[in-house]
Amino acid sequence: MTTIDLRTEIKEFLSSRRARIAPEHAGLPAYGGNRRVEGLRREEVALLAGVSVDYYVRMERGSLAGASDGVLDAVAAALHLDEAEREHLFQLARRSRGPGGPRRRRPAVPVRPALQQVLDAITDAPAWICNGRYDVLAVNQPARALYAPMLAGPRRPANTARFVYLDPEAAEKFFVDYDRIVGDVAAKLRMEAGRNPHDEELIALVGELSTRSALFRKRWASQDVRLHRSGHKRLHHPVVGRLDLDVESMELPADPGLLLTVYTAPAGTAAADGLALLASWAASQGQDASV
Repeated sequence: MTTIDLRTEIKEFLSSRRARIAPEHAGLPAYGGNRRVEGLRREEVALLAGVSVDYYVRMERGSLAGASDGVLDAVAAALHLDEAEREHLFQLARRSRGPGGPRRRRPAVPVRPALQQVLDAITDAPAWICNGRYDVLAVNQPARALYAPMLAGPRRPANTARFVYLDPEAAEKFFVDYDRIVGDVAAKLRMEAGRNPHDEELIALVGELSTRSALFRKRWASQDVRLHRSGHKRLHHPVVGRLDLDVESMELPADPGLLLTVYTAPAGTAAADGLALLASWAASQGQDASV
């Protein structure tokens, strides 16, 4: 089974962020000539962060246990980390300070009936609940119709990451921006791995995708991380055609680890008409919201 080694995670994350920054973009002189490393050198990151070279070298070798929040902030600034990357760095540091802990299974479980009632009360917009592994745990009828291509397989719970990487022909037809989606999915899974590194189901999912998809291996190796946030998604539905939708994702405080995602479209747009047509089609098919 694939493992998620903490020291390796820290080393590869910090070195990959360092490699993408040219000296001139960090306000440092380039001096010309051939540089032996891509991006910043370790000593340049140490200079920008205000720490000794030896200290930063120890950090990049996987030791964040003694790093204070102030030092982590300074390193984040030196490496130009965005919000998700900064949070990931702090998660790695918190794991370094505490006991490793045993692996534990976090199987997908049915959502509370009250949450399904919330979904069912949203009648005009597709809405669903998933966990950080992209397991689809509950949907309303519009979402069941919208994601029919992904939910068509027999495996339960359905999983967006498996659909994107292991059924690429169908996924490319469904997601207009497939290249962006594959990057986002891997980046959000890596973010989840930072939060729950001992989750056996997550480790197994990463191992399965790594074994079966060269594209996933490439995206996973990039060390990119993303937060689940609002945005836009362009889909091509096999029944109603192109849908350009607004997406809102929100965590559920009473159910840690679960995310509610709702898809909408501005009134009067072609996408809004498409969602209305989709709802009518779903009703005519007699689809329920079970997954």
